[in-house]
Amino acid sequence: MAESREWTYDGTQGKLAARTWSGPDQPTHVVVIAHGYGEHIGRYERLAGALVQNGAVVYAVDHAGHGKSEGEPVVVRDFEDIVSDLHLLDETARRVHPDLPVVLLGHSMGGLIAARYAQRYGHTLAALILSSPVIGRWDAVSQLLALDEIPDVPLDVTTLSRDPAVGQTYAADPLVWHGPFKRTTLEALQRGLETIARGPSVGDLPLMWIHGEDDQLVPIDGSRPGIEHLRGSRFAERTYPQARHELFNELNADDVLRDVTEFIHAQVTTR
Repeated sequence: MAESREWTYDGTQGKLAARTWSGPDQPTHVVVIAHGYGEHIGRYERLAGALVQNGAVVYAVDHAGHGKSEGEPVVVRDFEDIVSDLHLLDETARRVHPDLPVVLLGHSMGGLIAARYAQRYGHTLAALILSSPVIGRWDAVSQLLALDEIPDVPLDVTTLSRDPAVGQTYAADPLVWHGPFKRTTLEALQRGLETIARGPSVGDLPLMWIHGEDDQLVPIDGSRPGIEHLRGSRFAERTYPQARHELFNELNADDVLRDVTEFIHAQVTTR
């Protein structure tokens, strides 16, 4: 059973709420998680528990403007700052566990953050996992930016998972952002996509890409060009028929978790 501890640290835009999950045994590696847009690290208990059971100690942070962290709600002016905040978290993990390899896992918008992190700091990582990542082409950004006013349309929670309970819990979560996109954030997302597209591949850093084939929030065909640009010599791909956006909350989540933990185990034991 994973035990969690909440703590804070100073980020680029104020106090950030972080969390560490650990088990009773000595960990063999660190996993850092970057969460998605509008949500928070509290939604990753199931994933963290599976990672801890696989030998990890897990670190995550509510990005600025998300969850319990300071900042204007869901406003990101520059994703380079969010990457820098995540690097501070990584440095903390390494001070506490100086001899352990570090794996980075990013979901959705967190996939964009993790991809850019790997371009900046990939030489320090043991592996990179991108779950339903916002990289390559995400048409929602350009479509919304073309409008004079961003519509205040609630997220269709049925696009998260085939499990209705996931959408119901999301809709009732007070730490989840239920309002419209902010234009500043959309502009930052567009720049972030362009920055990654101009940046390097991850080279020989092991990269795993997982994606639901029925993901309507971040369609798989849009992410694929970004993955093709980013991938290097050590690459694994897993796509899941009928699965939607939140693979770790899907009906086949046990299969997804097994694929991810097996990939991590293979990377940290062959270093």
